[in-house]
Formats: sequence, C-alpha cells, structure tokens
Amino acid sequence: MRTAYPEAIIDLCYFMGYEHDYDKELLGINSISEYVIPRRPPFYIKWINAIYRRLFTRSIYKKYYFSKFKSRIAKIPYQDYNQIFIRSSGLEYEAILAAIDLPILRNAIINFHDPYPFFFDTSSIKELTKRDLLDFQEMYKVVQASKACITPSSLLSKDLQVIYGNQKKFYTLPHQYDSKAFNLSDVSLIRKKEKNISISYHGGLQFGRNIDVLLDAFSKLCDESQYVRDNVEMVFRLKSAENKRLSLKYKQYNNIHILDGLDFSNSANEQIHQANIIILLESYLDYSNILLGKAPFVASLNKPVLALLPSESELRKIIRYEKYIATSDNVAEVKQKLLNLIDDHHSDQVFTDPFGDYFLDTNFKRQLDYIMSNV
Repeated sequence: MRTAYPEAIIDLCYFMGYEHDYDKELLGINSISEYVIPRRPPFYIKWINAIYRRLFTRSIYKKYYFSKFKSRIAKIPYQDYNQIFIRSSGLEYEAILAAIDLPILRNAIINFHDPYPFFFDTSSIKELTKRDLLDFQEMYKVVQASKACITPSSLLSKDLQVIYGNQKKFYTLPHQYDSKAFNLSDVSLIRKKEKNISISYHGGLQFGRNIDVLLDAFSKLCDESQYVRDNVEMVFRLKSAENKRLSLKYKQYNNIHILDGLDFSNSANEQIHQANIIILLESYLDYSNILLGKAPFVASLNKPVLALLPSESELRKIIRYEKYIATSDNVAEVKQKLLNLIDDHHSDQVFTDPFGDYFLDTNFKRQLDYIMSNV
C-alpha cells in the first residue's frame, strides 16, 4: 500500500494475541497502535460459558472475547480517513465480527482471507452445525452493513458473493509480498544443498494437502533414474505432526530430507539461495477457492515452480504455463512434470516466469484503484 500510495497517511491498528517483537519500522506506515488481547478467559466466564453454550449453543466466551476488540475499534476516529480496511485473522475473524454494530463498519472494506464459517472451506470435512449457522448469521449482518468486501481469490469472491446473498459485491485483491517489510538478516539455520538440483517445499500440511503424492512420485523417479538419485534432492521444511511418519516411510532415500520448519528469515533465505525448484501444494480435492498465502513470495523468487493443484483452483488461473502445474492427487502426472523440470534444469532450458505480472506492485495498485473507485 505504501508503494502504491507514497503520499498517503497510513495508520495501523494491530491486535495481538500475545506480546511479541516485530520489525514495525519496516512496515512503511505513519503510526501503529498495538493492543494485546489474550484468548484465555477469566475462570468465571469459562464456567458460565460451559453451561450457557450447552443450553443455548451461543458462546458467552466469544461475546466476551469479541467485546475486547469492539471497545478498541469503537475508539478509532474513522471519519478522519478516506478508506478503512478491516482484515480477518485466523479462523475467528475477530476484528471483522467485533465491528458488527459500530458505525465504522459502514465505511469499511472488509477482507476475507478464507471462507467463513470454516464449514464453507472447500477442504473442510466437518458437518454443518447449529453454531456454524449462528456464525453465518452474524457474518451475514456484517457483510450487508460493510462498505465493500474483498478476498484474495476470484473464485472465493464469487463463492462468497453467492453464499452471502449476492446483495454485496465481493472484489478480488490478491495476497502481496514486499521484501522491504521483512528483516531477512538471520541465515544461521540455513541448510546448504547437497545436490546439483534442490527441490524445496516449506509449509504446512493442513487443509487437505497430501505430500505423499509428491514424495511417491519423486521416489519412483529415484528408483528409475540413476541421474535423479545422484543429482537431485527434495528438502521439506514442515510445520506438521507428520514429520516422523514421512521420515520413516521414505528413509531408504538419502536424497529426501524431512526437516522441521524455520522462522521466515531462514526459510526465505534457504529458498532464495539454495533451492532450484519450488513446490506449491494445495488440497488433493477437486476444487479449491483460496489463494495460497505463500504464492506471492514464491513468485518473487523468479524460479521454476511445480504447483500441485486441484483440477479447479485459483492458481490454475494465475500460473501461465502448464509445465508448472500438476494435479495434486495424480502421482503419474506429478512424476512426469517433475522429470520435465529436472530435464529443463539439466539442459539449461530458458526459464519462463510462471506468474507473469500478477503479483507485481503495478497490478496491485490497478486492482485496488478499481475497487476504491467502485465502492
């Protein structure tokens, strides 16, 4: 936003679940107000909530918790600003829902980073509950009262516009990555690559992601090709309870490395300086309407990618070349696309940027200008 509007006054109201240090001076904003709002309720709220929720489904704790956000948001002098953006966070969407009866909401553009309630997430396997319906009713009121709604994915915007009744248009503004906003000086935990070609995946395995498909495909390549065994490695930095299982399953392959996740500085530098091919991993289901948060960072690396995607997903609309896309549950296709990328690297084929200008600052400004001129 600072790059798009260098002369703007940008103030940030930041709600934290716990106090922590971050490089606020890198954010390019005029001022920041911090509020720590712990999730743990007082004992009496916890006790009352257990009884109340059993009788009435609604949560006294949630009302108490959201009130902490509401009291702060109510003090924001919203009349002083041309535009107000309220971003969702986590699965609770506290900041958005806390504004439900406040006048600021009528002047606010609210941002959905994922579907809400979680039942509507395409990777969700939970059943629809009465509590989900109550959450939906609350968010419906927020959506109708807001100035506008945005999501990072055109598919998600389309879906939510239908779910929330079509009276409110949902616009699309993709996730962004700006290297100037991060301190990347810590390189103490970087693993240096051991093979000529290093294929890298950093991230989680939640929400329907199945990394076994990728590893099964790569292990088959190793079994069939001496070149792959000798010259190619796969490095996984996982924030997952699956690390031990995966390490045991593929222990016979000394070029498959299942490692713990890193902080962002080390993770970014490892992928910038050590990886040759980057993996993006989405759900193994047929449809995904989200945009992976790490996609703009991966785009900034300007490296070959292999995106394992559902048959219909946002990234299939963004990535411009089929050679960088494989269907997330198709071992044979993943294996062939991997081999093609390895051969391209080995033969010094000309690299073509998978993402084009989609995540560039100029495109962000163009899309944001369009949204603000139409609301």
